[in-house]
Amino acid sequence: MELDDGEVDGDAAPKVSKKKPPKVEESRSKKEHVNVVFIGHVDAGKSTIGGQIMSLTGMVDKRTLEKYEREAREKSRESWYLSWALDTNQEERDKGKTVEVGRAYFETEKKHFTILDAPGHKSFVPNMIGGAAQADLAVLVISARKGEFETGFDRGGQTREHAMLAKTAGVKHLVVLVNKMDDPTVNWDLERYNECKDKILPYLKKLGFNPIKDLTFMPVSGITGQGLREPIDDATCPWYQGPAFIPFIDELPSLNRKTDGPFIMPIVDKYKDMGTVLMGKVESGCAKKGTNLLVMPNRVSMGNRVSSAQYLTKQVLQLIL
Repeated sequence: MELDDGEVDGDAAPKVSKKKPPKVEESRSKKEHVNVVFIGHVDAGKSTIGGQIMSLTGMVDKRTLEKYEREAREKSRESWYLSWALDTNQEERDKGKTVEVGRAYFETEKKHFTILDAPGHKSFVPNMIGGAAQADLAVLVISARKGEFETGFDRGGQTREHAMLAKTAGVKHLVVLVNKMDDPTVNWDLERYNECKDKILPYLKKLGFNPIKDLTFMPVSGITGQGLREPIDDATCPWYQGPAFIPFIDELPSLNRKTDGPFIMPIVDKYKDMGTVLMGKVESGCAKKGTNLLVMPNRVSMGNRVSSAQYLTKQVLQLIL
């Protein structure tokens, strides 16, 4: 049936809109994603530094921090309020100890960072391993306060163990933050900074870290934020002319993800939620829906054999932990 101009045929198919749906990829961030794990002995200041970074980068608003500071003051824990940005569990806040690996994120001009705040207590080493296994970059926090560095680095302290576990988990670059440099027992003293650095450096070399390529030492103060985002004032610390922490990790070379290679992901944890969910860090390749994967070392397919995969996951976890 022919139609004149302007007529509409009721039997004709409706016109399909020519507008293309927006691509999902365009809305996603193009920035490189880097996982940063904070490790070290108890009370070295890992959670405080993480909370301070979130505050400096605008990830935590001022009103929320004021609320944390008021609540911490009521419990006579004034210096803990920054760590509460990552220690959200009430038990962690009451005891002042991180138990689970805290997660947060912040962005710079070039990269998107995920903070993994690992627990420092020796009772929670398995949780720390789970955080280190997901990390691309490790930050070892040591305290420059008189007596605290020696307690953390001597036999039985977690500074040694955490550095070794980070290297074992595959972390290639280690940033050592010498924290609490503003403490009255230190007062940004170069001799104390060099003392801590000279004691820990031989041990890190023994673990396999190259002091030229893989290690970077920085003096900082987590409670005041000095040395984290902006360089330290010459009046405060005239002997350190290096970069601040956030600009430094922003300028690190890009990671070689090997996206074209085979899919490799070490299993570090699992939980049940509408099935079995496996957690780990993707070392190579990419996984898509419908991809057939193998759980090593017994080459069990991750298709429909969920029970076998769960059993093997338990075995892998036992070996890791």
